[in-house]
Amino acid sequence: SVPFLIRLFPDVLTKFVFLNFLAFPFFVDLRRPELLLNNTVSLYLTTEPGITVGIWHTVPGSRAAEAQGKDQRWYEEALADVHPVIIYLHGNGGTR
Repeated sequence: SVPFLIRLFPDVLTKFVFLNFLAFPFFVDLRRPELLLNNTVSLYLTTEPGITVGIWHTVPGSRAAEAQGKDQRWYEEALADVHPVIIYLHGNGGTR
């Protein structure tokens, strides 16, 4: 009966294979990454009118001492300096 149900409802298979409806780790507020990850802040960029993308900006360990105690403005300015930026696209699970 399972193959028959999968044939009728292919979205069910997608949900159980990818489990993108689960937010892991459980009971963690991923909007505040600084509580979990060193030298990381959550930022939001407006890519075009009406579309906002949430990002995490993490500075490398070599700049950890410089980033200690800095506010969000410092991280925004750090995106524009001479250091390279690596973009990691995680997929479509609904969380960062």
